[in-house]
Amino acid sequence: MQRKAYVPGVAVLLAALLAACTGSSDDGSTDDPRPGEATTSATVAQPGRYDTLPEPCGSIDQSTLDTLLPGIEQLPGAAQREQAYEGEATQTYDTDRKAGCRWKVESTDATHYLFVDFERVVSYDNAVSDDSKAQEVYGGRVEAADLPEPTPTVPEGDGEGTATTGNGTDDPSADPSASASRSTSPSPDSSNASDASNSSGSSGSSDSSGAAGSSTPSATGTPASLQPRTLDGLGDEAFLDDALGTSGQRTVTVVFRTSNVLVTVEYEEQPATTTAVPDSEEMQDRARNLAERLAEAFDD
Repeated sequence: MQRKAYVPGVAVLLAALLAACTGSSDDGSTDDPRPGEATTSATVAQPGRYDTLPEPCGSIDQSTLDTLLPGIEQLPGAAQREQAYEGEATQTYDTDRKAGCRWKVESTDATHYLFVDFERVVSYDNAVSDDSKAQEVYGGRVEAADLPEPTPTVPEGDGEGTATTGNGTDDPSADPSASASRSTSPSPDSSNASDASNSSGSSGSSDSSGAAGSSTPSATGTPASLQPRTLDGLGDEAFLDDALGTSGQRTVTVVFRTSNVLVTVEYEEQPATTTAVPDSEEMQDRARNLAERLAEAFDD
């Protein structure tokens, strides 16, 4: 009988201890997690598409180099030609993060330089994906290039007598006959403006053909259609830069991003004579075609 009386007492004691350890507050609220205890699992940003880089010196076929580097086929000696085709790899501590290659070929007319660079961007922030970090790095490249603002096109007249004011806005109330009168008999103010423009010393500044949307060469000698600009249909985003140096060399740079990799193509021509000017359109076409080939290789 004593054994039977003792057991219920122990059960009551254990129940009381259990209630003290797990009991809730009087207001019915549940216990909060311990300090520093994660309530939800942390969200980790997605890694980039690429976790390695191709070898840049072997990324360009011989026929492409023949086009980009005129004179390479005429180099004396098979060994010299072979070395020229191979290029020179840039020094890097991690070829899976950054790798590049340079080529240089001299000919009787000019010296051509080609540089290709691959950079794989990695984010060390769990909240930022590799692609987002690569977008940030690419944005810095665009800012550093200082691309000109896109040139707006001038719409053609719709035949309803709508005139365009001097500030570029449409003025439906403009009188066509008055406009014709002004064009044949300029006012003193417009004559003064023309004189001021002619006295500015800037060639072509008084010529209305230099208006927006025209192909008038800029101060660098490059037509407006070939000015530095962003490019469509190349990687996820891309831009082209074109610079004419003081010694006559022209450098065309194409940069594009594909996922978490940035690719740079730098193509330069230094004429043998100071009077020669490298052809901007030809150089841009060559650099862009190479960039497109590299982009396709990354997609494969």
